[in-house]
Amino acid sequence: MRIHGLSILTSLGLFSGAILLPGTALAEDELRLHLLGTYETQLFDKSAAEISAFAPSVNRLYVVNADAAGIDILDLSDPAKPSKVNHLSFAKHGASVNSVAVFGDLVAVAVAGDKVEQPGKVIFLSLEGEEKAVVTVGANPDMVAFTHDGAKLVVANEGEPSDDYTVDPEGSISIITIADMKVAHVDFARFDDVPAGMRIVKPGASLAADLEPEYVGISRDNKTAYVTLQENNGIAVVDLESAEVTSLIGLGYKDHSIHAMDASNKDGGRNIRTWPVKGMYQPDAIAVYEVAGKTYLVTANEGDARDYDGWSEEAIVADITLDETAFPNAEEIQAEGALGKLKTTTTMGDTDGDGDHDEIYAFGARSFSIWSDSGELIYDSGDDFERITSKRLGDNFNSNNDENESGDKRSDDKGPEPEGVVLGEIAGRTIAFIGLERVGGVMSYDVTDPRAPRFLGYENNRNWSGSASAGKAGDLGPEGLTFIPSNQSPTGRDMLVVTNEVSGTTSIFEVGLN
Repeated sequence: MRIHGLSILTSLGLFSGAILLPGTALAEDELRLHLLGTYETQLFDKSAAEISAFAPSVNRLYVVNADAAGIDILDLSDPAKPSKVNHLSFAKHGASVNSVAVFGDLVAVAVAGDKVEQPGKVIFLSLEGEEKAVVTVGANPDMVAFTHDGAKLVVANEGEPSDDYTVDPEGSISIITIADMKVAHVDFARFDDVPAGMRIVKPGASLAADLEPEYVGISRDNKTAYVTLQENNGIAVVDLESAEVTSLIGLGYKDHSIHAMDASNKDGGRNIRTWPVKGMYQPDAIAVYEVAGKTYLVTANEGDARDYDGWSEEAIVADITLDETAFPNAEEIQAEGALGKLKTTTTMGDTDGDGDHDEIYAFGARSFSIWSDSGELIYDSGDDFERITSKRLGDNFNSNNDENESGDKRSDDKGPEPEGVVLGEIAGRTIAFIGLERVGGVMSYDVTDPRAPRFLGYENNRNWSGSASAGKAGDLGPEGLTFIPSNQSPTGRDMLVVTNEVSGTTSIFEVGLN
């Protein structure tokens, strides 16, 4: 495993001692995101812009507007002036819209049922919004993805529990054959346990109910889907021809005694250092690519806890009992300015069964990773994200996404929180774009060589002096990323679309790569 961290920051001059103005890029940045235009829903913290999909034949962008239980259709013919041409409501089909995908002249929309245990639906539409078909899928379809040939649609059905945790439907995967709209329902019944490095979260829960499929990546040959199981810290490998889960991959744990992080919002500011903590990768988004005939998986390691009114695994380190042998300095590290405020799980860490914690686990890895298709960790970005944002943003480091007076506020809880990832092919190079949900902005890396990725740039279209609630703070809470290659772009140049859940904005950037 090759770790990419301090050395590249030094080479880029990030440790010169100078703090750059928020949102600015270094002269050494090889990739720049130039803002072309923004569409504003003027809805703050309403999930009014979540996931998007682009139809190049009509230059239209389909954006999930969860607040309106529908899809906003934006005209991107002039990316400098994106405009809404239509809104499609799916309230009659269910409680919420979660995802959208486009292939050719077909749009697929994932709609969750009115109750958590109810099956969800995928609504197929023409590019103009005419309903073509309705297919029943599993509980809470959270993400939809077409295979690269458009022959199938893969649906990750998360099956989240009710808030009181009295109902917990099984997670599943649906595979829809587009030619006849037939659906194959794929479950986890053949598995009795999870592999090492993966976890069943809720004690006593059945495996099928505990697994929660989150996001889908498709292999280049269209034969395999890789589905993240975020809370469980794993990935399901799905054979799309036989319609079965062939294996589960446990992702293991990141060693924060090697990879530094800022673990406290009560330590006086930026304090990135190593700690005796294991980080669960728990990826949200996943992207798949191929190099020299081998398949690689790229994950945004956001992290997520089961935290419901009826049951929660969350605690802070100050409130758990640490084993005195494993942690002879327990009082010191449980202080607020150390690990005391860090969110951890009560379900792991007691390795000898004596009731105290021999290990401390954190949610998420504050990084992106590249894995082999069998789950070998090829690369992890280490502590890059916090190091870079610390130097770029100064006191705004590890801010929350719903206010501008929140510097360091997320340090005790997943830090910058990388959530979305998308790959783009530019000038023969494979570029990974990773969105940081909390502090905002997009990291870009050249991942052409999966064993030696290279940092290219960081851009954050956030106004740190504006009021977030008044819609004056720019882009807040990037949720989805859509790459539009130059041969499909209305400008003839590569573009990146970022949909922002908190600000309700959709921003279009031109990608400039030196």
